[in-house]
Amino acid sequence: MRTLAVTLATVASLVLGPGPAYPQAAAAVAAPAGEAPRPPYTVRRQAQSQRAEAQGLAEPFKGITTNGTVTPGLFPIRSTGVSTAPVRAAAEAFLAALAPAQRARTLFPVDDAEWRKWMNQHFYVRQGVSFEEMSDVQREAAFGLLAASLSAKGLRLSRDIMRLNHTLGELNGDNWEEYGEWLYSITVMGTPSATEPWGWQIDGHHLIVNYFVLGDQVVMTPAFWGSEPVVATAGKYAGTSILQREQDQGLALVRALPGPQRARAILRADKGGNDNVGEAFKDNAVLDYAGLPAKDMSASHRRALLALVSLFVSNLRDGHAKVQMADVERHLDETYFAWIGDTATDAVFYYRIHSPVILIEFDHQAADRTRPVRSHIHVVVRTPNGNDYGKDLLRQHYQTSHAGPH
Repeated sequence: MRTLAVTLATVASLVLGPGPAYPQAAAAVAAPAGEAPRPPYTVRRQAQSQRAEAQGLAEPFKGITTNGTVTPGLFPIRSTGVSTAPVRAAAEAFLAALAPAQRARTLFPVDDAEWRKWMNQHFYVRQGVSFEEMSDVQREAAFGLLAASLSAKGLRLSRDIMRLNHTLGELNGDNWEEYGEWLYSITVMGTPSATEPWGWQIDGHHLIVNYFVLGDQVVMTPAFWGSEPVVATAGKYAGTSILQREQDQGLALVRALPGPQRARAILRADKGGNDNVGEAFKDNAVLDYAGLPAKDMSASHRRALLALVSLFVSNLRDGHAKVQMADVERHLDETYFAWIGDTATDAVFYYRIHSPVILIEFDHQAADRTRPVRSHIHVVVRTPNGNDYGKDLLRQHYQTSHAGPH
């Protein structure tokens, strides 16, 4: 075993440079005669994950901006009148259900970089405690946390993404090492509190939710929702489907626009690849407004745009979703709708809704790096101008409490 450990540490250092060995790694993978052994899958996962983190976290968090400068004053600390007590109670129940060693792996400081360590790709090594290792009682408590935090729609979407990840495992020859319903992990940042900042994160393939709480304020971004496939036609979860309304209502909106306005909304008619900007480790992306401004839309099209935004915001529990939608409406004249791709009935496309307080991206993904397909969808929801992960609220809290980051 000592020889094996040395070999794995050597492999890891060759891939990443000096760093910790990976105790969970299996034996190196055999290679054709005359070639060096290939790193085992677990070592490759660690290498890819650490490389992504090193690149993605190289800069301090600023937030998504239009020009590199954060617009201040958009997210004041205030009372929303919507209680977060059910979320706090559910988080406490979840933590109480964990064994001490699991709890130690799950808890992080509220200002920890763990918030930013999420990735859609299946290979990424997650922190915290996974559903796969949870007992039935622990899973029930974990789903209780999601149910207290999300709307019924948001909970159903999250569960269906997990189920479709099982479908993906079936489609890949029952590959349960890389895919599966329970390969999702939860971390908790800070201590659940009525007055102090805290939050939680679920992280896994095609499903990421960051949920920050301060008093009765909630920020549920960055959030990532997606799947491949988006409809299960066979297998254990046949009939499961996701993101079809988001797809269809986006297409309906662009098709409903008058010709000249549709031309302004369409940034590019040909969609040859993937277009999401705000995915993993893109916390500081610079993305200018583009497309058709809502202030130039008719009243009916503005209502349709708000209804489309609501499809995404309504994954948040109802009371807090209303609070966020009110914020979106206040900035409606500064909101832009942009489109890439065709507008035919069966088109593949990307669309973006972008304002000072919200960024929504919907993207049909390219399969195997070829042409985009409707069966693979990525959705990202962000809070621009420094309040992803509730970081602007946290900054203001530190200023007013004089506590400062730990």
